[in-house]
Amino acid sequence: MGQHDRGHASRDSLQLLRLAEGLTPARAVQLAAELGFADLLADGPRAAEELAATTGTHPGAVYRLLRSLAAEGVFTETTPGVFGLTPMGDQLRADHPRSLRAWVLFQAMFNEVYAAAMHSVRTGEPTFPTVYGAPIFTYLEQHPEEGSLFNTAMAQHSRLLATVLAEAYDFSSARLIVDVGGGDGTFLAGVLSEWPDASGIVYDLPYVADAARKQLAGAGLGERCSFVGGDMLRDVPPGADAYLFKGVIHNWPDHDAVTVLRHCRQAMTADGRVLLIDWLVPTGDTAHPSKLIDLSMLLVYGGRERTREEFVGLLAEAGLRLERVFEAPPLTMVEAVAA
Repeated sequence: MGQHDRGHASRDSLQLLRLAEGLTPARAVQLAAELGFADLLADGPRAAEELAATTGTHPGAVYRLLRSLAAEGVFTETTPGVFGLTPMGDQLRADHPRSLRAWVLFQAMFNEVYAAAMHSVRTGEPTFPTVYGAPIFTYLEQHPEEGSLFNTAMAQHSRLLATVLAEAYDFSSARLIVDVGGGDGTFLAGVLSEWPDASGIVYDLPYVADAARKQLAGAGLGERCSFVGGDMLRDVPPGADAYLFKGVIHNWPDHDAVTVLRHCRQAMTADGRVLLIDWLVPTGDTAHPSKLIDLSMLLVYGGRERTREEFVGLLAEAGLRLERVFEAPPLTMVEAVAA
């Protein structure tokens, strides 16, 4: 083996090690969120020993946790043993306007799912129900605390994308927009705030109603946007010009996704559109976040990420046609019309 080949072998080995150890940084940032370190550091740097005393944890272990995350840019060691926030770590504060704390905490729910993931590999079915005793949306509806965490996490994620979509996409012909699986309404509120001539409906399971109505009222949209409770596998509100799905269709296997999309085809106006904000998986060995996210979708939801060709087939079964793929980084959206 030549020196060049040895160099490639070394890089390959290091990459394999990095992949195998990937759970460590995920769990580290989850632990920091669970302990509320970012909130405790909001007023300035504090010693690891002081943070440990406040949270009832071990000083040495806390130091090692914070040091590991400082190396990833989440915290910074301002002086030996004393840590402060970085702009990244600041978003772990519960009161940060762009907080991602709930998103991080929600991801921690899946640790046991990943540990039992061989079930999905052997069966092709999601692992979440074997760990929690029910499919994820049933579980969240039956457990209000976790359901609230999910809704907050989705709202935090939605806040990142709503402004991008509202500024980049032309909603001028949309008189009524239905956000299917719209959670607490954060995403649709962000769109409607930029398009004052449109009205909206947030459509989701009934248990989300109180949070959605509060969110819409707080955004000053109580007159222009309402919440409707229901099950997208049964129907969707009729008469909309745009049916918006943010990170929803990838939750479902093909047969359920077709059912939902067919409901939209039957319910929408003659020139209506279905807008699917999901990952688009590139073919071949191209590195892309969608490929690992696709595996997570199998383990947790029983869903999948899809290639362009798979979207074309899915939409065709529902009586729709892929019109275009709309890109506004970091957002990718499949726009469909009646076939």
